[in-house]
Amino acid sequence: MQPITNTATRYGWATILLHWLIGIIFIGQFALGFIMVRLTSQRTAFELIQLHKSLGFLLLGLIILRIAWRIGNATPPLPPSVGTLERRTAPLAHLALYAFQVALPLSGWALVSVSTLEIPTMPFNLFVMPNLPLAESDAAESFWATAHWYLAYLGIALVALHIAAALRHHFLLHDSVLTRMITPSSEGE
Repeated sequence: MQPITNTATRYGWATILLHWLIGIIFIGQFALGFIMVRLTSQRTAFELIQLHKSLGFLLLGLIILRIAWRIGNATPPLPPSVGTLERRTAPLAHLALYAFQVALPLSGWALVSVSTLEIPTMPFNLFVMPNLPLAESDAAESFWATAHWYLAYLGIALVALHIAAALRHHFLLHDSVLTRMITPSSEGE
């Protein structure tokens, strides 16, 4: 049986599943956000916005779970082939990814909370999500819309950098950085 928790050399199934699920939803949210604001059909746009909000709340919950899991589980050290500079910058890059993945859904929640349209948010049509205790105004809505937009593009840039680094490790450095996030198996170590 493969480990659920992290080991000294690999990530466990819980970390791996959270990593890939969050990554897929995060990239999907970016694509969905990009598409929904460019649609001419208001009905379709509205439905996609509701889906975007639902996935945003799911993403926020998963990210909080991922951070808690990371705090409670040791992170396997980088392989010896990783240089000093990268050893110092990798934790900062991961911290930035976590920060953006928390800030982005929170900025979206703030955006819908300050909207003067007062459209309720119902994640997956299950319940009404309460708004954050922020004052409604056009100025606040404009601020949070801009913040959400910038955070989305900065977040996707960080994700692209993260993917490029993983591919570099796999194809150029031929180390286990990527493979240990694919399966907890210790084969080939």
